[in-house]
Amino acid sequence: MTSQDHFKSLSAPINGGFLNAVEVQMAGGAAGEDRVQAVCSEENGFLFCAVFDGFNGRDAADFLAGTLYENTMVYLNTLDSRIKHKEIKNLDCLFPNDFPQHFVEDGVLHRYQSLPVNQFNDKRFVHDLEDDPSRDLFRFGIVDCLQQALAQAENDFLHVVEREMDDRPDLVSIGSCVLVVLLHGSYLYTLSLGDSRAILASSQGNGVNDLQAVQLNECHSVDNEKECMRLMSEHPDDSKTIIGRKVKGKLRLTRAFGVGYLKMKKMNDALMGILKVPNLSSPPYISTEPSVANHKVSEGDCFVILASDGLFDFFSNDEVVRLVASYVFDNPTGDPAKFLVEQLVSRAAQIAGMNLDQLLNIPAGIRRKYHDDVSVVIVLLGAHNQTSTASTCL
Repeated sequence: MTSQDHFKSLSAPINGGFLNAVEVQMAGGAAGEDRVQAVCSEENGFLFCAVFDGFNGRDAADFLAGTLYENTMVYLNTLDSRIKHKEIKNLDCLFPNDFPQHFVEDGVLHRYQSLPVNQFNDKRFVHDLEDDPSRDLFRFGIVDCLQQALAQAENDFLHVVEREMDDRPDLVSIGSCVLVVLLHGSYLYTLSLGDSRAILASSQGNGVNDLQAVQLNECHSVDNEKECMRLMSEHPDDSKTIIGRKVKGKLRLTRAFGVGYLKMKKMNDALMGILKVPNLSSPPYISTEPSVANHKVSEGDCFVILASDGLFDFFSNDEVVRLVASYVFDNPTGDPAKFLVEQLVSRAAQIAGMNLDQLLNIPAGIRRKYHDDVSVVIVLLGAHNQTSTASTCL
């Protein structure tokens, strides 16, 4: 049995479909400001998984957990009708010039250059497109639905913040990273804001050690020089756009949900003293334009890991893939997400020079000195899927 066969025989199918054998296991509950979701819609044939890594408070992550999936389903439920009535007329409306289109080749994530519609006979696209043009529009429409759902959630959340900020000025500084993976048919769609990561484990061979870690999304922080350059170009007259490796000296992230005080002057004005950003001359400074990608799942694709950034303070992408692969191979009915979180806490204890029990006995809040709150969702791919989620509890 190959490693791919092993990953694809972990649970019995319900109806034999690509998404119909999903088991959603909740392990550990939600972390301090993180929220996770794993929702399987057998009726629509979608698996929706998300990690919302909140910061400065829980409100933004809570809002996303309560609205983004529902928003997405509302838009998806109208997609067939839009295609039928030819409301999606061409790909330009779905893929603007700066839209990041991706494909995976030889275990490496590549970005397509933006191409006019009449150049879609390019050989790089042919292997990833169906013969039926309506199927192409449907896939591109799914990405559009994800973007619209996120934009609606952002508008609704900032409306709530604006309405309540006189009584709760802290709301203007609360935000969240967003990481969504949507599976439909044999396609995997990714949408992200912030620095959470979606890692695909893919192999061209037969062994667990042959698996390659492919990061499916970009990092939106000042650690990404492209993001720094984008910010500087958008604010050419503000020499203090990035201060001390933070946007306006406040936030390492360059794209995020919420965090209204870095997007709207009136929300910044709601803050007092040192909390207020001086010289907010050309907002918004934090973007809500997500990175999006779609990938056709191949026989060599074994699983996808979604995780908040705290996981990668301790493990590289390759280490995470190796840990999960080894665990699943030895424990086909186990919970790989819970295992991965346990490995993180063990490594944090080791680095801190204490044993695991000593670290776990440190009170919530204080323990964050040793590791961030971390949430993980793992989706095992193939004909028989299994999904597990886990979070540290801080």
